[in-house]
Amino acid sequence: MTFFGSLDRYGERTALIDGSGGRWSYARLLAEGAVLADGVEGRSLVFLLAAGGPETVAAYVGFLRAGVVPVLLNRALDRELLAELAAAYRPAFIFGPEELLASWPGGRLTSRLGGQALCETGLDIDYTIHDDLALLLTTSGSTGSPKLVRQSYLNLKSNTEAIIEYLGIGSEDRAISTMPLYYTYGLSILNTHLARGASLIMTEASPMSPDFWRLLRQEEATTFGGVPYFYEILKKLRFGRMNLPSLKYLTQAGGRLEPGLLMEFCQICRDKGWRFVVMYGQTEATARMSWLPWEEAFSRPASIGQAIPGGRFWLADDDNRPIDRPGEVGELVYEGPNVTLGYAENRHDLAKGDERRGRLFTGDLARFDEDGFFYLAGRKKRFLKLFGSRVNLDEIEARLNQAGLDCACAGEDDRLAVYVTDERHIPAAEKYLSERLALNRAGFRIVAVKDIPRNEAGKILYADLS
Repeated sequence: MTFFGSLDRYGERTALIDGSGGRWSYARLLAEGAVLADGVEGRSLVFLLAAGGPETVAAYVGFLRAGVVPVLLNRALDRELLAELAAAYRPAFIFGPEELLASWPGGRLTSRLGGQALCETGLDIDYTIHDDLALLLTTSGSTGSPKLVRQSYLNLKSNTEAIIEYLGIGSEDRAISTMPLYYTYGLSILNTHLARGASLIMTEASPMSPDFWRLLRQEEATTFGGVPYFYEILKKLRFGRMNLPSLKYLTQAGGRLEPGLLMEFCQICRDKGWRFVVMYGQTEATARMSWLPWEEAFSRPASIGQAIPGGRFWLADDDNRPIDRPGEVGELVYEGPNVTLGYAENRHDLAKGDERRGRLFTGDLARFDEDGFFYLAGRKKRFLKLFGSRVNLDEIEARLNQAGLDCACAGEDDRLAVYVTDERHIPAAEKYLSERLALNRAGFRIVAVKDIPRNEAGKILYADLS
């Protein structure tokens, strides 16, 4: 099985529009992708260092159509962390910036596309890849964690079709990119629009830049999606006063949008005749698990909605038994064909099959109301989202400790807090987080404390940090 196998029918329709207005037809996209894929042997693993241009999409599409398995990574990932991942997974090839790969140890450039290149790594391939495995995505985009999510061809197909159905995506739609492709939300926008023969406007311009809005208006974008931080920016830009006649609907996922801000954007969209659709998902469910119909947003602004077509939610108590009464809190469990195969920690895990069997314990606590709409009520696990990207607090903490910084990590969405026991370590911690882990400085704070509170067993008492 492969993915994107039916794109040939779109021929000369516009698939991609780059930041300067250049067009890539579906025919060109497939041709360029095929050339890249032809340089890779069969069921190989390829690291794909995602950039914001059509070249990355060509590689991604070409690999998936040929049965090559890409690992989508942040092209800004620290070189040492990238080398650690390469040692753990031994990709046969790496596709990314030519200037980076030209000096890859033992590597050999085999083809080029724009400023990107395909590099044969020369690494010993001592593993096999399961027939169902289509794609690998990171659970944390900038820490270099070896923990990857294994997505199947069925996962991609089912989730893409479900999103197309509830959003009503058509061939005339034109989305403008607001997120990188190594992030599951951004990738799902690409997948759904290509599958429908629609177009994607590709730009790395920030919404704070006039270039973003110029391109949106010039190319008549019909939709965009954003994480909560994106909508906070739009509020500061007085988005409601903008004249954007081509827009039809907006989507939001990647974390909880504050109800007041949600209501504000719902009103803006109502006034302008647009739809505003709130969604919830995880990489472990390919992308989306729920959606809130725009008609329900005003009456249920705190809800994540209901399960997407083909999926279902239920709540588990402490003994994993179903909770049947509205209002009771339990762990949110999702079932559907988009639930991914499981995790990989190294190359030998690529031979594994489906470990989840269509059921995902999300790690989120939730409740449901009398009408079957679900509401998040906290998290069971130690992770949070920084501007839409999930960050594992234990991984961040371990990285800092390995760097010689005694610390503890806590916080909430968009507000990572790092507690250090020596204020002289604050500059080093700031530099490590912003440069090595590429975290936005606006998303974390570092606090000096006398001691890290621990219990008798030596475990950190995170609730006592303040």
